[in-house]
Amino acid sequence: VADAQYGLYVWPCAVVLAQFLWAHRESLPGKRVLEVGAGAGLPGVLAARCGAEVALSDSEELPRCLRHCRQSCQLNGLRHLPVLGLTWGRLAPPLLALPPLDIILGSDVFFDTKDFEDILTTIYYLLEKNPHAQFWTTYQVRSADWSIEALLCKWKLKASRIPLHSFSADKEHLAGSSLPGRHTIEMMIISLATPGGT
Repeated sequence: VADAQYGLYVWPCAVVLAQFLWAHRESLPGKRVLEVGAGAGLPGVLAARCGAEVALSDSEELPRCLRHCRQSCQLNGLRHLPVLGLTWGRLAPPLLALPPLDIILGSDVFFDTKDFEDILTTIYYLLEKNPHAQFWTTYQVRSADWSIEALLCKWKLKASRIPLHSFSADKEHLAGSSLPGRHTIEMMIISLATPGGT
């Protein structure tokens, strides 16, 4: 989904994650949510429209992405939503100052394998700080040898795969959008392997 006037593009994984949020919309009011690598922020914006307290974030090194987050908030009447510059793998003041979280969202953040360790470092930090929180993430299968299993083990995290058919996201066209099309999208929920203790 693109908006030529604003230069916003929504990736297929974001549409699938938004579908998961929509399927669980009754549980969102009052939840404290952070979207990482938000881009246009479709999942986070939807969570906010469903009553969650949301902050959007993208790399502090990519001001254009942060502008896109802010534009998406404005277009959706959510000017009050915080947009934070958070760079994966870096313990910077905005990350350290985050309030308690219930849900962390990330669509297609597992894109480039060189970033996987930094992403999971950040997610581990957030889950250690919020032991009962979960990281809801969707990713596009781009390679048969793609895996984060070893990194999950290293960071004492566990992943539960969520079948797309369980939230009506196993269609070629989703939510009136041509996305995800024929892309192979997967979803998982990542949490601490041992919540409340290391």
